[in-house]
This record gives sequence, C-alpha cells and structure tokens, in this order.
Amino acid sequence: MRFMKRPNDFLFRVLAIIASISLAALSLLVIYSVVMRYVFSDAPDFVEPIALLLVIVIAVFGAALKVRESGHIGLDSLVKKLPPKGRIIAEAFQHVCLIALSVAIFFGCLQMAETTMEDRIPILGLPEALRYFIPVVASACIALFSFEHLLTLVARKQK
Repeated sequence: MRFMKRPNDFLFRVLAIIASISLAALSLLVIYSVVMRYVFSDAPDFVEPIALLLVIVIAVFGAALKVRESGHIGLDSLVKKLPPKGRIIAEAFQHVCLIALSVAIFFGCLQMAETTMEDRIPILGLPEALRYFIPVVASACIALFSFEHLLTLVARKQK
C-alpha cells in the first residue's frame, strides 16, 4: 500500500496547488473584468474563455481532491446502520463505482479531446481539446485515489 501512498501524496499536493492557483487567478480575473467593464467601460473579451478553463480545473481537480480525503458527498444513513463488515463492503462498492465512473470519464473525455483537437477556442486560439484534457487528468487521479482507498480497505480487513 505504501507504493501508492507516496506518489498519491505528491499528486494530491500538485492538484491542490494547481486548483488553488486556478481559484486565485479566477478571482483576480473576475475582479479585473468587473473593474474594466464598470469603471472603464471596456470589457475584455478574453476573460470568459479563460474563466471557463479555470472553473473546469477547479471543479474536476477539487472533486479528485475530495475523493482522496474521503470528503465527497455521501448518503451514509443506511451505511451507518450496517455491521462493520457491511460498512467495508459498502465502502469498497463505492470505490469500485468511482473507479468505473472515472474510467468512463477518462475515455469519454479522451475521445472528445481527439475529436476537437483541430478546433480552436475563440479569442484564445488554444485547442478546444484542452477543455477535455483537464477532466482526463482528474479522472485518472480519481481512479488512483479510489484504488488506494480500496487497498487500504483490503489491508484493514486482513488485520
């Protein structure tokens, strides 16, 4: 299990830094846009496409971070009533479902990225595929984090 914990710790820190920088940049960008629009009557046109990319980064990387922390939304009223073995099974099922979902997101977004590689984001000129590569990275992280949780459950069960 240790072989996954250290790389996942590093990956978690990198995602947290990127998401934090993205949130700070988004905040500054929105403030800049508001000031330019309402004070100088000169709204910059590049703010919206950059803000959209930053929101995607914040949302999907934040989701991956919450999976690692086991802080995602859960309806655990039924699970709390289960015996300890039932709780472990329910948690394992949850992580298997998360892995399946992240695999579907990974391949779906990868296919969309390949399809839109030649298209450009208006104003920025960046490949449209960038919007889909961000969730590809996040879904891979979610799968790794969920797999780490599964290994922890197996190790805990064997004790």
